[in-house]
Amino acid sequence: MKRDVVLRRLADQEFESSIAYYENEREGLGKEFRAVIEQYFQRIADDPEWFPKVRGEVRRAVVIRRFPFAIHFLIETERIVILSVFHTSRNPEQLKYRR
Repeated sequence: MKRDVVLRRLADQEFESSIAYYENEREGLGKEFRAVIEQYFQRIADDPEWFPKVRGEVRRAVVIRRFPFAIHFLIETERIVILSVFHTSRNPEQLKYRR
């Protein structure tokens, strides 16, 4: 069963902020970043159980193409909830209380 992907407000803010950052670095790079992350959202929607659990029911998809990001998410009955779109250089302790 394919589920819809929804982003929590903070995850959406992280995503949009990262797009703006990359676009500011080089024109078109933000668009490229968006496309890569959205491809991962699609992979997560297609087979969310494939990604490992990292804390309780929270799973992580590590982006391996060009951008050092991890996407943390929960699987719910009707949807996938994205908790974070997180740059891997940041302190993971910041994610501890996201649910």
